[in-house]
Amino acid sequence: MKTQPVLLIHGGAWAMPDEAIAAHEAGIANALAAGYALLERGASAVDAVEAAVAVMEDDETFDAGRGSFLTQDGRVQMDALLMNGENLRTGGVACVERLRNPIHAARLVLDHSPHVYFVGTGAERFARQHGMALCDNMDLVIPREQERLYKAQAAELAGHSDTTFSGPLDSASHDTVGAVALDTHGNIAAGTSTGGTLNKAPGRVGDSSLIGCGCYADNLSAAVSLTGWGEPIMKLVLGKWAVDRVAAGASPQESAQAAIDYLFARLGGHGGIILLSPDGRIGLAHNTPRMAWGLRTPAGLESGVTRN
Repeated sequence: MKTQPVLLIHGGAWAMPDEAIAAHEAGIANALAAGYALLERGASAVDAVEAAVAVMEDDETFDAGRGSFLTQDGRVQMDALLMNGENLRTGGVACVERLRNPIHAARLVLDHSPHVYFVGTGAERFARQHGMALCDNMDLVIPREQERLYKAQAAELAGHSDTTFSGPLDSASHDTVGAVALDTHGNIAAGTSTGGTLNKAPGRVGDSSLIGCGCYADNLSAAVSLTGWGEPIMKLVLGKWAVDRVAAGASPQESAQAAIDYLFARLGGHGGIILLSPDGRIGLAHNTPRMAWGLRTPAGLESGVTRN
């Protein structure tokens, strides 16, 4: 008997302004359509996650792929991870600057390398050797992000402290994308992709592409993708923390809420999480003002931007 497919995605959890909601809802709908079409045709959860994340990487609305936040030196540096819950095969890339879709590079690592993780020029070389075209970094830079960087650096020069991982949330925040899926064969997968944080130091890697931090998948527990304050999420290895609670008997929703509560109680962190268990149950939680998300099952489509 075939399993009923499920696709759950997020487009970031942050202080999203009203004028950004429509673009996020449209981007989420497009990603759901691309990923779920594959699941309906019997494709793997890995295929669906990769496709959904790639759509969001191509959408300038999100902090992934083209339109990502810029580093201190005005460049885009991106990270991505893809994990197969059936066999724990995993592919990750970090600090890539010349790949339009880091999630595709992560898939190449998952499928074609005995290794798990490549960074920088090594990741780009591996991707090129396996058929991916390289782009110019400026192809990924857009005027909106250049203006954001200018404002952030002006504030820095004016003596304002860096509140990236502390203080109040603002509209220049985090917008990492991610997806979790269950396919008709009963397997789950997870993927996360990001351009990181605004005005980050070149070479900085956040939680998104680290196994057990911003992403994880195991058929014996659950699939998870996180978004938000990367440094606190990394310190808590929060993705693995959440799926372990599903394995111990908690529901995905209970585990999702517990993870976000723990993030804040332990380190004052903010973010969002999506969880999917192999039996199709889901969990979603965030402690940011808003989170963009979408769900597709045989029963239909749910998506939107939720308020906290």
